[in-house]
Amino acid sequence: MIPLQITVNGRAVKAEVEPRTHLADFLRDHLDQTGTHLGCEHGVCGACTLLLDDMPARSCITFAAACDGAHVTTIEGLDDDEIAAELRAAFSREHALQCGYCTPGMLISARDLVLRLDTPDERAIRVGMSGNLCRCTGYVGIVRAVRAVIEARRERGVLPIAGAGRKALGPVGSGRGGSTAAQSVSGAKTEGLDQRNDTALKDIPDFVPDKVFDEHFTVTCPPEKVFDMLGDVTQVAACLPGASLTSVPSPDHVEGAIRVKLGPIVANFHGAARIERDRANMSSRIVGIGSDQRSRSSTQGEIRYRLVPIDQGAATRVELSIGYSLRGMLAQVAREGLVRDLASRLIAEFARNLERRLSPEQGGATIEPAKSLNAFALVLDLLYARVRQVIRKATGRS
Repeated sequence: MIPLQITVNGRAVKAEVEPRTHLADFLRDHLDQTGTHLGCEHGVCGACTLLLDDMPARSCITFAAACDGAHVTTIEGLDDDEIAAELRAAFSREHALQCGYCTPGMLISARDLVLRLDTPDERAIRVGMSGNLCRCTGYVGIVRAVRAVIEARRERGVLPIAGAGRKALGPVGSGRGGSTAAQSVSGAKTEGLDQRNDTALKDIPDFVPDKVFDEHFTVTCPPEKVFDMLGDVTQVAACLPGASLTSVPSPDHVEGAIRVKLGPIVANFHGAARIERDRANMSSRIVGIGSDQRSRSSTQGEIRYRLVPIDQGAATRVELSIGYSLRGMLAQVAREGLVRDLASRLIAEFARNLERRLSPEQGGATIEPAKSLNAFALVLDLLYARVRQVIRKATGRS
């Protein structure tokens, strides 16, 4: 549990939360602030939008512990807000709500536009509201309501506020994080991962993965040699397709990036990991976090491996347990079976590169790693393999 001090709708709150608890769940389950709705729980639909340090934020993909010291305003906290009151009246007048489930998030996002936009430009409003989805209204009434409020305020001489008063770019809540709790999960913030000298990156929290699966591969080298090789982060990164280091690694900490291409989607996950190694048991545990700014996706991962001697110690079986949690746009397309199959192909390629590095015949051959992990190509290979398997079964071949 992590201690948390946070201000919610002007009220100071102290609590203890698990590192994996999301802000939306904390608000709803612990503080009864149920005006914050949960929809997709992947940061896509916008129903959970609230203000974090006066900036709109997706609370379903924001860790509560990362908000230590921050000011949170939910829809309940805008009861007496002038702009919110005008928007509520306009939403009612323009028939901009039906079931009302998306409305709290809509109002908070619309309030941000009213603060920022010079003119009631329809295109700008539609772009600004595109992160809030509604399954009822068709958006016409919503756009009309936002336009009406902006127009009325500008006619009254109420000027827009550049950037809605934001003084700096960066993740929401980033102006507050001076506490240990905020630092412990700061790697989950998109911009925070690029701060290579930030000591908070070294405090990567444990977590409970959403999915866990096992894999293994074999290397024709003794376990001691394989263990030493896996302890050299630079060489390991060179064997991993799409991986690169962004700072000088240490034996227990690494910062880097991995480039993944899935059809038209290209993601560059920047992140960090802490490494725990146990030579006595020939085992290791790697816990990492990462995020891709473009797709607004984030991930947490845990890899445990154990080296088992085979062939009288002349070869090594590497047994892997892989756990992960994925949030954001990529979580919508990366189903469990696909992730497992892609991981299997990635591990197979890594094993081949590792074998080449360790092979005495090749004298530690230099590997030219792929610039990106082309998941689409791997999927095509996978589909081809499965089609061949079906044909063999249909024709009675083994």
